[in-house]
Amino acid sequence: MSPFRVLVLNSGSSSLKYQLLDMRDHARLAVGLVERIGEQTSRITHTVPATGETREQNGPIADHETALKTVAEELDRDGLGLDSPDLAAIGHRVVHGGMFFTEPTLVDDAVITEIERLVPVAPLHNPANLTGIRTAMALRPDLPQVAVFDTAFHTTMPESAARYAIDARIADRYRVRRYGFHGTSHAYVSRATAALLGKRPEDVNVIVLHLGNGASASAVRGGRCVDTSMGLTPLEGLVMGTRSGDLDPAVIFHLQRVGGMSMDEVDTLLNKTSGLFGLCGDNDMREILRRIDEGDEEARLAFDIYIHRLRKYIGAYYAVLGRVDAVVFTAGVGENAAPVRQAAIAGLEGLGLAVDSDLNAVRNDEPRLISPASARVAVAVVPTDEEWEIATQTYALIGADQKRKGS
Repeated sequence: MSPFRVLVLNSGSSSLKYQLLDMRDHARLAVGLVERIGEQTSRITHTVPATGETREQNGPIADHETALKTVAEELDRDGLGLDSPDLAAIGHRVVHGGMFFTEPTLVDDAVITEIERLVPVAPLHNPANLTGIRTAMALRPDLPQVAVFDTAFHTTMPESAARYAIDARIADRYRVRRYGFHGTSHAYVSRATAALLGKRPEDVNVIVLHLGNGASASAVRGGRCVDTSMGLTPLEGLVMGTRSGDLDPAVIFHLQRVGGMSMDEVDTLLNKTSGLFGLCGDNDMREILRRIDEGDEEARLAFDIYIHRLRKYIGAYYAVLGRVDAVVFTAGVGENAAPVRQAAIAGLEGLGLAVDSDLNAVRNDEPRLISPASARVAVAVVPTDEEWEIATQTYALIGADQKRKGS
């Protein structure tokens, strides 16, 4: 029997998320997280979903190599080690692939070099992703390593959507354009929404709202992204947990000239202390909703600004698509915060959109419609599964590669 397992790695600057999946039956064999890599207070949490067993280790984990070796030891305890003949490949989340990487890619030295070239436009993410790739390659040099890029799904955007209106020569020289992010989530959710409607992806136009601490919207026509809210970096677009989203660029000049802030200070402001956190001191939507229930006006204003921006993008992408079959909510806030969904759709009946309050109040892990049967446009909640999307793309790529080689 051919190998049938894929290990998915998502390497952050000080963390390593992982899942081991059985591609035959969509089963999660192991799920885990290594936190605070490089600190004395590192922790690994490892779960075996089939049994519900969770193991936790606390103590210093010096670097990503040590972290991955620790993960391998945990997997080995369950008979699922990295040396297993059933392991087909390791799939890596890579945040920025630029315009060069438009699909999942087998990793080699040339691919690593190109990912390195993109570090200036993803300085927080690509170096960590590369560390995970290099570590995995060192531990299993014989195993196919596949990079799956957050930006790839959005490379189908037309130039009219992807280009900024600045000097084209300067834009090309410094690779300034709208790339978009959360692509694996938007790809998975748009296809799952089509399935929920009983249609093929190529027959459906969908507005996907990925609402987590980071948040993005996309307009998907016939399975292909034609617009998305994030741009050169994940800062543009919706109001997020700690990021401002859309902003007049002159605000930056004003803060530097009038406020005397340095470039780094402005960068920190817009990425780490803005968004919901900057507006009310909380970036957890659950806490904001609790404060609203207690009559907190600061939390209410933050919520209203968040919803206002969200509704603007729904309307804009409705115009981009011309015909919309579904608006779908996903990710932590999108899947769990019923008041966000209710408020975002309220008043849009003229566009054929409505939410059934009873359906909206239901909480489960299944894709579901929350619009009344009479609504012209479906409104749905579809849990995202970025790890499964990465595993699926990885498995398909190595299968195609083996077929091409005649193995």
